[in-house]
Amino acid sequence: MHPRNVWQALARPGFLLSPWPWRSAGYLLTGVAAGLAALTGILATAVLGIALALVLVGLPLLLLAALAGIPVARVERRRLRLVDADPAPDPYRPAGDAGPWAWATTRLREQRTWQELGHALLFALLLWPLDALVLTAALAVPASLAGTPLLMATVGDGTEAKVLKQWTVTTWPAACGVALLGLVLLVLGAYVLAAAAGARAELTRLLIAPRGGGLDARVVELTRSRVRLVDAFEAERRRIERDLHDGAQQRLVALTMTLGLARLDAPPGPLADQLAKAHREAGLALEELRELIHGIHPKVLADYGLEAAVADAADRSAVPVDLELELPGRLPRAVEATAYFVVCEALANVARHSGASRARVRGRHRGGRLVLEVGDDGRGGARAGEGSGLTGLADRVSVLDGRLSLSSPPGGPTLLRVEMPCEWTGHCA
Repeated sequence: MHPRNVWQALARPGFLLSPWPWRSAGYLLTGVAAGLAALTGILATAVLGIALALVLVGLPLLLLAALAGIPVARVERRRLRLVDADPAPDPYRPAGDAGPWAWATTRLREQRTWQELGHALLFALLLWPLDALVLTAALAVPASLAGTPLLMATVGDGTEAKVLKQWTVTTWPAACGVALLGLVLLVLGAYVLAAAAGARAELTRLLIAPRGGGLDARVVELTRSRVRLVDAFEAERRRIERDLHDGAQQRLVALTMTLGLARLDAPPGPLADQLAKAHREAGLALEELRELIHGIHPKVLADYGLEAAVADAADRSAVPVDLELELPGRLPRAVEATAYFVVCEALANVARHSGASRARVRGRHRGGRLVLEVGDDGRGGARAGEGSGLTGLADRVSVLDGRLSLSSPPGGPTLLRVEMPCEWTGHCA
């Protein structure tokens, strides 16, 4: 298996013959160039930001200078590929709105922006000089020693040569000895370069691209895709409701009316009896379809919100229900639909399984979370996975990163509690 980073390559016997010494040298050399560019850019941005802040609008333009760390970190994540094959993805979430101002304000609210600014300052003031020092000690000095005979033959006319501009060599045996020392130091320098590049890469990962960043990004993307799936499911459910309401329901209404007219026109006898039976069956099918449409996404929920829809469900419940709802207004559609589904299923379970004489539904919005409680005074003993539908309820709530808990000791009472994240914006989201 090929090594994925310079540390793994150092442990291999063929390190000196591999590309990793050159990649390490390239990483440090590009670090010097990038550090000089970062220092120049940060100084220019800071000076410009201070000048504009003093002359024009003050602090906002100075804050924009804090964004200087973002391009530096982006370049550093790309440079990491020279010595580390593990991915270093961009950790930023997309800005909610289009435009540079929305992007800038989103970045300034994120903690990572300030971490990357600190990294950029450290890189521009300290790290690139260290890279230059390591390159000089591990590569430039040994290369200069190894080139002593060539220097003596070309510059010194075969009589003498200055070694590192400090010592004079006047004989060829001494020049060859210095060259041999330079070659040995070059071999050792390859390991020094690799170790220094590995240490620099690990420091960079620690500051701007931790190894768990890829997993974190995948988790974030999974959460976003789950939200998108919920929205897509709700849109598809509304489309099905609309198609049933405007299509199948209207055809059943027309069929019922036609059968009713035919029954009136038919003479008494077996045919009239069959038409009457067909008319009743069509009427029952129409009622069931209306109940199905109401259960998919009731119009009262779409028009008036969760509180009115829960009140309507309580009125239709076979068991009397006490309501205590304290909601600020309209909530996000996905939250409203899930909460309504939970209440309807819980009340249906109360009517079918609990033997309760009374139920209660409580709901409130506190600290960015919607809390619903459905209880009854029945026999208790409810368990998930025993035909009560509680497993399906828990799955439905977990899609929105919510939590469902149940307390139902034998003899009752039963209390179903659901919590879901729900940021209220004052309008239907």
